[in-house]
Amino acid sequence: MATGHEKVETNIGLMMTLILIVAAIGGLVQIVPLFFMQSTTEPVEGLKPYSALELAGRDVYVREGCYLCHSQMIRPFRAETERYGHYSVAGEFVYDRPFQWGSKRTGPDLHRVGGRYSDDWHYVHLMNPRDVVPESVMPNYPFLADAELDGVQVQKNMRALKDWFNHPYTDDEITKAPDAVAGKTEMDAIIAYLQNLGTAIKTVR
Repeated sequence: MATGHEKVETNIGLMMTLILIVAAIGGLVQIVPLFFMQSTTEPVEGLKPYSALELAGRDVYVREGCYLCHSQMIRPFRAETERYGHYSVAGEFVYDRPFQWGSKRTGPDLHRVGGRYSDDWHYVHLMNPRDVVPESVMPNYPFLADAELDGVQVQKNMRALKDWFNHPYTDDEITKAPDAVAGKTEMDAIIAYLQNLGTAIKTVR
């Protein structure tokens, strides 16, 4: 007579069902507790949602695929913290949708780039990276300096983040969003976004 184990091995349908059940239970055991851990669901002290200009810059960053070459996740290893700064903390990313984590680093990690360079440096770097980093393989982005921001779209994005994801934007901030980005270019926006990256953690170090 076949044992229980033999029945499972000889019945592919039963085996697949049991594998899915075990994988589902294992996944739930690992994932569900994270939703109840304050360190992963609450923003670090001093963290604020992106301003209208920074949010527009983040959209440009995502649209241009910057995340394909630059991660935003510093691991807690000495080699990483000495080069990039304090390791990344989950509470820094609660206003990021989608996250810009990853491990692909054709270029350096950017999570602590905020405040490291001047706005002028970023402008030159985005116009032609080789003017400041001769060995860079990063493409040029001069067209960003000519593309004006759509304030109405930025306003819609902020409202969606508030309504759907509970980002703490005030009605006043949303109303003033078009004025906040009026006359600004995509270059201005992405520089503002970069200058904000990783700066909140400094308030709790």
